[in-house]
Amino acid sequence: MPDRVLAIIGGTGLYDLAGMQIEQELSPETPFGRASGPVLRGVLHGRELLFLARHGAGHRLLPHEVNYRANVFALKRAGATQILGFSAVGSLAEAVAPGDLAMPSQYFDWTRGKRESSFFGQGVAAHVSTALPVSANLVAWVAASARTLGLTLHTGLTYACVEGPRLGTRAESFFMRGAGCHLVGMTNVPEAFLAREAQICYATVGLVTDYDCWLDDPNQHVSVGAILERYGRSLANARALLDALLQQPLPSEEPDIRQALASAVLTADTALDEAQRDWLDVLRR
Repeated sequence: MPDRVLAIIGGTGLYDLAGMQIEQELSPETPFGRASGPVLRGVLHGRELLFLARHGAGHRLLPHEVNYRANVFALKRAGATQILGFSAVGSLAEAVAPGDLAMPSQYFDWTRGKRESSFFGQGVAAHVSTALPVSANLVAWVAASARTLGLTLHTGLTYACVEGPRLGTRAESFFMRGAGCHLVGMTNVPEAFLAREAQICYATVGLVTDYDCWLDDPNQHVSVGAILERYGRSLANARALLDALLQQPLPSEEPDIRQALASAVLTADTALDEAQRDWLDVLRR
């Protein structure tokens, strides 16, 4: 594999990459449990890349059931140095309309500690900075292609990640708006933070499906039917964007992301057992 390797995490409706020549299906088994499915290694538009469906084949897994640690570890073990995720999001800002694309630069974690959110613990201590959790180079790369295609793509946004699987209350919607959030979804946390622990450059493209439920008009409130209808229309734009991206050189990688563990691990290697050293060596690549 080349030095820079892009991995795509497909969300709702994006369970494969049309035209991808699959060369290898890599095991979903990891030291952190089983990933959502096998990591697919292959070629699309002449670009070597990796693909993983976040919710598994046939969308079997709810957001809180996804083993995010296993997913990110499996991609890193396969050689990923960059991850571009795709997911459905609701809008908490009127200017970010259903049908638009949106890329967050910040995350607000409202999953409330129910998900396994770190590779570290159980005898391996580390504290990784997530002050700037998204790769600015990846965002700029995607935004440039979106402009070329004439697609509306919002950047510089804050994504609130909720636990789900239920859709939120109006009180929760207003709370997140008051906290400065522009988007709401169920899947990007802890995915984004685990990518940083794995020293992988990460960004996500959100497909805006609704206005959540903060607007006074109940016809604008989020529903599964509306999500699927609008997501289906937006998915064609997302696929066109991805096709355009794969025909461009990959962006450069920020050294502070690719070396995030350099001073973050507190436990000495001599204090680790063999299994711990093995998985930590993968994250340090």
